[in-house]
Amino acid sequence: GETLPNDYQAALKIMHQIAHHFEGLPAFLFGDFVAVHGQAAEDWDASIAALGYFTQFSTSEFGIRPFLKAQPKRIFKQLLQWTKSDNHHQRRLASEGCRPRLPWGEGLVFLKKDPSPILPILENLKTDESDYVRRSVANNLNDISKDHPELVLEIAQKWLGTKHPHTNWIVKHACRGLLKSAHPKALQLFGFGEVDKISIQQLNLAQATVKIGDALHFSFDLENGNAQDCKLRIEYGIDYVKSNGKTSRKIFKITENNYLAQQRISFKRKQALHNMTTRKHYPGKHTLAIIINGQELANVEFDLVS
Repeated sequence: GETLPNDYQAALKIMHQIAHHFEGLPAFLFGDFVAVHGQAAEDWDASIAALGYFTQFSTSEFGIRPFLKAQPKRIFKQLLQWTKSDNHHQRRLASEGCRPRLPWGEGLVFLKKDPSPILPILENLKTDESDYVRRSVANNLNDISKDHPELVLEIAQKWLGTKHPHTNWIVKHACRGLLKSAHPKALQLFGFGEVDKISIQQLNLAQATVKIGDALHFSFDLENGNAQDCKLRIEYGIDYVKSNGKTSRKIFKITENNYLAQQRISFKRKQALHNMTTRKHYPGKHTLAIIINGQELANVEFDLVS
């Protein structure tokens, strides 16, 4: 803003000329410039057109959000138009720009409360040919499921009936949060039944004490005691110690598959325990749990030390 002309339209013209030289994270600045400098009433048409252009080289998912908050009806009309675009970046913007809980972006409280304006957009994109777009649709639905699980399950059940492979993938990915939280209807929707005759045997740790920065190595056997084959979702959870001494569980998926009657199968896994930007580890007693179809069937404790 300090180096470009004070006249917004003149500045936009320059940015249009150079945008194609940028991609990825550096190109975020184009949408951000529009969000910061282009919200005056007389600039709106040019700003929205610019966001649609700049998104082709990176994404305008953050730049569009202040406009969406200011005039949701007007922007949702534009988003619907972008769902019909020949450019998959613009189609993705239609979905990604209105995610209620966009990572790195400001949450849209009014869409958390009432996501209904989003649904026509997702409906238009549910069979999109681009994986880039389909992932956004699934992530948008996953956002919505945090506040409206029954609505997403209703959509999932309806969409699964279309028998379209792209749509089926979207539904499964959209419900990943509900499956991780063992929502009964989500588990039932994807065929994950009761685990009365499923057992976990020989849950073993390579070592009972692990140093921060190392990895936890563990193994276990799963036994299907049923007289028929069954579909199982196999996960493990770790109860991480937080800075206040309390614990918080994180779920990790191992696999989901059909298992033969009376089948016994062995698993070996490792979990890195080094500090990351998204998780800091603290010394203390942690718990590893094996979870089948949302049910914890076995657990073991280990000490994490600095």
